[in-house]
Amino acid sequence: MSRSLRSWQNNCITKALEHFTVTPHFFCQATPGAGKTRMAAELASRLIEQGRIDLVLCFAPSCQVVEGFRSTFATVLGRRLDGQIGAVGGAYTYQAMEYRDEGFWQLFDDYRVLVVFDEIHHCAGHDPLLSNAWGQQILHRIQDRAAFTLALSGTPWRSDDKAIALARYSSPEGYLICDYRYGLKDAIADGVCRSPRIVLLDNQKVKLTEELGADSSVRLFPSIAKLLGESPVTYEELLRHDEVINPILDLGRNKLNELHQTKPDAAGLVVATDIEHAQQVALALEAMGEECRIVTNKTPDAQQVINAFRSSGCRWIVAVGMISEGTDIPRLQVCCYLSRIRTELHYRQVLGRVLRRTGESDHQAWLFMLAEPKLQGFAERIANDLPDDLAVLNEVRISIPTPDLDPDLIVTAGHIDGMDGAALGRAGQAIESGATNTISLAVFAAEPAYQVSFSQHYRQQLLACF
Repeated sequence: MSRSLRSWQNNCITKALEHFTVTPHFFCQATPGAGKTRMAAELASRLIEQGRIDLVLCFAPSCQVVEGFRSTFATVLGRRLDGQIGAVGGAYTYQAMEYRDEGFWQLFDDYRVLVVFDEIHHCAGHDPLLSNAWGQQILHRIQDRAAFTLALSGTPWRSDDKAIALARYSSPEGYLICDYRYGLKDAIADGVCRSPRIVLLDNQKVKLTEELGADSSVRLFPSIAKLLGESPVTYEELLRHDEVINPILDLGRNKLNELHQTKPDAAGLVVATDIEHAQQVALALEAMGEECRIVTNKTPDAQQVINAFRSSGCRWIVAVGMISEGTDIPRLQVCCYLSRIRTELHYRQVLGRVLRRTGESDHQAWLFMLAEPKLQGFAERIANDLPDDLAVLNEVRISIPTPDLDPDLIVTAGHIDGMDGAALGRAGQAIESGATNTISLAVFAAEPAYQVSFSQHYRQQLLACF
């Protein structure tokens, strides 16, 4: 047993090697941040040592994750994974599968190939009529031609009622069958992942003034949930105002300052809604005296920015769609969730960015967000790694295929819905946070115009998992 591997990684590799003597397909569900890429690289190394494969091909949902695979596999295998002469294989985005030539696919007939699929939930289909574009490529080009396939996912479900490519489901119940599962509770107990602490910021006296011509009306709401449910104000509108951004960032800053006493390189992530919003958040952080980096899918050399931040002393990175899935920055320990995306899969993938442990002094991860009802529901279900209601194939719908994507486009998880589960252990603390000034925010629409103000007292609800 390799001393450098975690126990779960060794166990999973052992089971996969045994499994491959019977069937070529292996499905591993391991919580985000557990180290799936390293496990996959070590499994590939064992298969090469045993003379069972000649080449390794990896596919992932984004260029950033592909780069991570190339680096990790090169380190473990001692050979490049860049697809060039002398390499042991290559790593590509799912989008790029559609642009490979016949010479590429001929490799499956000429060599024994291990194919690794990261975040396989992006690929749908057991049947060509019920598959997305990436799932069709797997069914047509890979499924019956690869020597072995390894499918990985931390959040193995889809919102469109389609089966995940290469996955097996029980009959007649339709439950997803995982060949190996490593949940968040196990990862926390093993010291692999941090225990999440989720703080929801709410206000018990929200005033909405609506102006209709010369007239105006005033309504009071006892919570943000009531405001969003019973007024024209939207969640995204709230996210775009400094008076809402600042209290959440302030909570994140205070927690990061506290963590720096024991972990001086701890860093914070802000997940923003779009590029303009990210710039607004960055200005707010700078006004608080914080240095930050911005990374979006429009950032030149985005991967270099992420790599530089990984080992720098900068405390904050503000991201749009770039650090939600698969990107490994272990020193991230605090997250402010200001994304408009409200799917459980995206929410869990973001939380996973702050869960990876680096030492003895970083056993907790912190996420701060508004008390929006849907997000709060997701937070309460974190304890269930594979929820019954979402990991079940209930019915099948045929949809019109989406247009083909350029291979260089970055894809985020926002289009796939998320998760479910048993309730999260709750320390239902209601803490009156101190005297932030009365907040006035103007939300402008064509008709009518709104003005929202919050009382100076904020309520923080802490959800403590495990």
